[in-house]
Amino acid sequence: MTGGAVVDRPATPAPAGSGAPPAPARASRRAQIEEAILPPIVALLIAAIVGDMLILSYGQSPGTVYRLLIDGTWGNAYGLGQVLYKATTLTFTGLAVAIGLRAGLFNIGAESQLAAGGFVAALAGILLPSGLPALLTLPLYILAAALGGGIVAGIPGALKARFGAHEVITTIMLNFIVLALLNYLIAVHFKVPDTLHTPDIHAGALPRLSAIAPAFHGSAANIVILLAALTAIAAWWFLFRTRAGFELRATGLQPLAAEYGGVHVGTVWWRAMALSGALAGLGGLNYVLGYKHYYEEGFAGGAGFLGIAVAIVGRSHPLGVALASLLFATMSQGGLAVNAIVPKQIVDVLQAVVIIAVAASVPEVRRLLRGRR
Repeated sequence: MTGGAVVDRPATPAPAGSGAPPAPARASRRAQIEEAILPPIVALLIAAIVGDMLILSYGQSPGTVYRLLIDGTWGNAYGLGQVLYKATTLTFTGLAVAIGLRAGLFNIGAESQLAAGGFVAALAGILLPSGLPALLTLPLYILAAALGGGIVAGIPGALKARFGAHEVITTIMLNFIVLALLNYLIAVHFKVPDTLHTPDIHAGALPRLSAIAPAFHGSAANIVILLAALTAIAAWWFLFRTRAGFELRATGLQPLAAEYGGVHVGTVWWRAMALSGALAGLGGLNYVLGYKHYYEEGFAGGAGFLGIAVAIVGRSHPLGVALASLLFATMSQGGLAVNAIVPKQIVDVLQAVVIIAVAASVPEVRRLLRGRR
């Protein structure tokens, strides 16, 4: 203080060892959480409004339809088991697309990568001798499924890194090529007579949840759901706790800046696509190991394409992907439950509305939040 003038003092920092992060860090963390959570909530509210209008146009009560949807999914053990089964596959395909998006790549080939992973795993199961325990064969199945999906996705990744070929075009084209090739192999070489599936695997089939909880009897939910949960945790660790994950995210945000910082962008693209395909390929284990115990033509049922929606709604975060997979699995199974009173296509429309609403609400919600701050 000089001549009565008041000198501004700097803010007192948090005491050393207090463990409390600085105020700017807390504010930044809160802003990140708000921008991650609010857009999906806004999207769901918009979808609910659109759903109400569609249901009313059919002369039904929205409350009755939504109650029937919940009762047919989370309201009984069988419906919940079907939700968990579908969510398991969607978690793998959603993580696959999310890894690509984090690297600035749009992997639209999860459908063929999922099928390739299931096919290679089924072939491994046919070649294995009978009687081997699941604990011994599971690592082999994981390696086989990841290898099948990783090779299919690694081709577009290599083309992107070497020649700059756009991954959207190459993955779309590979969907047709790979699925047609697998159909040919099944129809000509590997099918059981009068079917469109391979012989059963000889060893390593995983039990369904009904073996642990009899209430799930009849549902397809199985132990592979635990592998999906562990994979989501591992994906989070890789993205946010490893150097390779940091380089992948940096490349996705600004490849030129990442390259200036010493990152080999082409290598990151190739590895990201191969990892993306490997994750999608693991989804094939849900059907081959835990459900039917063989590969069947068309078993993917669009789960690879729906994984794109899961990744977008989940904001390409492993936790968000897991939650979004439950949401879309609930709507998928719920569509069958409400089909008695309204067309199940209404639920398909709601899925599309959720995707569009998330895409539209993200920049608008961010603008409003930043304007408020």
